[in-house]
Amino acid sequence: MEKEIIFAVEESPEGGYEARALGFSIFTEADTFEELKKAVQDAVVCHFEEAERPKIIRLHIVKEELLAV
Repeated sequence: MEKEIIFAVEESPEGGYEARALGFSIFTEADTFEELKKAVQDAVVCHFEEAERPKIIRLHIVKEELLAV
């Protein structure tokens, strides 16, 4: 059993947020960050049986900015 699962979170080009699990085929999206946190929890519950479910969900927020030189 994994103790934790990590999601890379990015702002969606269409607005809102996208989260993709590292090492697992889990993807979810939501309009707000609060909604995304709930969607990630729901996705993890749906993906794993209770005995195999990670106890910790870590959200790694990736923000990309372009700067002119």
